Amino acid sequence: MTGFENIDTLFSREQVSERVAEMGKEISAFYKDKPLTVVVLMTGGMIFCADLVRAMDIPLWIDSVSVSSYHGHESTGNLIFRSQMKMDVANRHVLLVDEVFDTGFTLTELRRYMMSKGALSVKAAVAVVKDVPRKQGIEIIEPEYCAFHTPDRYLIGYGLDSHEDGRQIPFIGAV
Repeated sequence: MTGFENIDTLFSREQVSERVAEMGKEISAFYKDKPLTVVVLMTGGMIFCADLVRAMDIPLWIDSVSVSSYHGHESTGNLIFRSQMKMDVANRHVLLVDEVFDTGFTLTELRRYMMSKGALSVKAAVAVVKDVPRKQGIEIIEPEYCAFHTPDRYLIGYGLDSHEDGRQIPFIGAV
């Protein structure tokens, strides 16, 4: 597995699988007959996104983008694009998929960016929302779809990592 000791399991593999299947059905119902592009935020969102799109039963396009607003464990307040998308989002609905929502800065800025590129709408789906105070004076848009809420703990597994380690753990835990 990994070199992590004493992982506190917050959501088991079975709980994650069940909740993601529910989300897939809910999202499919909403986007039925709408042109949808799913944009996964790399690298953390890829495991969640793979499971989520397999649980959806509608036509969709999948693309990815790599962005960062963190230096180490601290948000810098700047969004840096490490890679660009391949597809045009103009005249399409966009669903951003990420593993965790904590400060909210990245998803909020990506929504603005996608809308500036002509997206019809931009919503977000995340595996985990950390229930933490958000910065005052900054408009943060919460994700429309969320599998789980957690207190502010250091999370690992199901795409969440510690210095790139532990993403493959099949459950969501805290260290």
